[in-house]
Amino acid sequence: MLNQTYTADVLVVGGGTGGTAAAIQAARRGAKTILVSEFPWLGGMLTSAGVSVPDGNELEAFQTGLWGAFLHELRQRQPGGLDNSWVSFFSYDPRIGAEIFADWVQELPNLHWISGEVPIEVYRQDDLITGVRFADFAVTAKIILDGTELGDLLALAEIPYRWGWELQSEWGEPSAPTTFNSLTEKYPVQAPTYVVIMQDFGKAVAPEIPAAPNDNPSQFTGAWDGYGAETFLNYGRLPGSRFMINWPICGNDYGEGVGRLIESELSRGEFIQESRSHSQNFARFIQNQLGRRYGLAKKVFPHTPTAFALHPYYRESRRLVGLTTVREQDILPVAEGRVASIFNDAFALGVGGASRREASCREAIAIGNYANDHHYPGVQFPLQPKSIRWGGRWTGTPFTIPYSCLIPAAIDGFLACEKNISVSHIANGATRLQPVVMGIGQAAGMAAAMCVELNCQPRDLPIRALQTALLQDKSAKAAIIPFFNLPPNHSDWLDWQLYYLDNPQAYPVSGDCPCPSEDKSDNSTFDKDLIRESDCFKGIFYRLDQQEYRFTITSPTGYQGQNWQLVTLRSHIDQQLRAYQHEQLVTVWGRQNHFSNWLLVEHLNEG
Repeated sequence: MLNQTYTADVLVVGGGTGGTAAAIQAARRGAKTILVSEFPWLGGMLTSAGVSVPDGNELEAFQTGLWGAFLHELRQRQPGGLDNSWVSFFSYDPRIGAEIFADWVQELPNLHWISGEVPIEVYRQDDLITGVRFADFAVTAKIILDGTELGDLLALAEIPYRWGWELQSEWGEPSAPTTFNSLTEKYPVQAPTYVVIMQDFGKAVAPEIPAAPNDNPSQFTGAWDGYGAETFLNYGRLPGSRFMINWPICGNDYGEGVGRLIESELSRGEFIQESRSHSQNFARFIQNQLGRRYGLAKKVFPHTPTAFALHPYYRESRRLVGLTTVREQDILPVAEGRVASIFNDAFALGVGGASRREASCREAIAIGNYANDHHYPGVQFPLQPKSIRWGGRWTGTPFTIPYSCLIPAAIDGFLACEKNISVSHIANGATRLQPVVMGIGQAAGMAAAMCVELNCQPRDLPIRALQTALLQDKSAKAAIIPFFNLPPNHSDWLDWQLYYLDNPQAYPVSGDCPCPSEDKSDNSTFDKDLIRESDCFKGIFYRLDQQEYRFTITSPTGYQGQNWQLVTLRSHIDQQLRAYQHEQLVTVWGRQNHFSNWLLVEHLNEG
């Protein structure tokens, strides 16, 4: 029996990365917003799922919107900085990430957060979604957003969705299979991972990790072959001598019977428990192989003193059948280019599809740049390459997310804001990454609030008004056209964003905006607040390849003879590195990451 019915302008169900961003943005825009989460932490992949070593949108020019604001807060709050692992430039204690989101929510009096609840029923009047029922209460709202980890509202509301693979014949995706096969049958979606946090206690004092059901150490044999134990552990190293264990090679990805996640509440619970046991057995294997100095970390997550995340890291969910569908072609680089096309000829449904495709070139509302990354335990699945070398390291081809892939094909009052957008199984491998999902959530929250303001449905919202609102948001302005060399604090940033929205055919295949690289407002000058003066090194620059640089230190004397890889996230530094001569003397200011053996360059001079 219901105890209470709340009313709101905007309801967000699910406190994951996208749902949290959507609720915060909707409330900041002024909408009366209710956020209902299953877990006591907000942030999903970035926090409660334990993936506090996120991937993608790492370059300075892509650190925009709520993602950029989140990184800024992390830098302020994380003791010792974020340079702790080699798989990411951002490694942090997940408790600090959860504190940031909780603080942002607390600052908004028009945002009501209720935790510990899951949706039970969706209220629907014909083709209009009107509310959601939970165990003890219901919420009615003008716009409802699905921010659940597995697209649960799609199923409850009987909104058409996809689950699993599409064949190459459907959309012509080059990496899609031509026929269904044993791989597509065994793994209908990508394998989740139940993240566990381990700790180096410095000596053999860690409690023994007990075996969980189905313990089979042989399945983990060779997990770090080719890397070495130390490099393996430093993959996801966290502050405080802790390690995020999220390892795909003979590790703790788990996909046995992954289809159970959407069969029933009971079968989902069984899968989750099995995946948790699998991670426990992997942690036990690590301890048995590397010694009792390594054990389970304590008091990381709020539900238990153990080191297991609140829920699995889901890489794929139910996927909306939307007005348009993002396909692999929409995330791959254009011919002889370093970027995907912002014409985004996403597959369009229904009558008027041609005009919808024509309009989609101006529908961008979020950006991403990670490689297309798929996880199927024990299987190497070939994908079309979309990675490039930049700044001395690999990064991904930038792409855009169109607004219409958040909107159901025939249902009103509803938006998707997580991994549940209208995207193909293949393209999901790039759109699922944390910064992209945060950008999607921010755009969905902004759109929901504006629909309330204009008294319109999401499909009728003027897209240019939404884009302008995102570009000019006072708290966290978000890029919607990706450029390698145009950070958001550049004085011409807004003008160039708007120019390419109006002239998408002029978007350069290089991904570089034809604007001056130096600007008094873009922090191109040396910012001593970023690093300490003691992080200044003189040495010899070596060009190993077109985008691979080594630096041999000559001073200070304490570092003399050491060799470091040079990497950067800043475009003007990338230009300098590309121009320097082999064996040139240079002075570098940068932050050392001892666990990846690189210097993250913030400033450099010849000689």
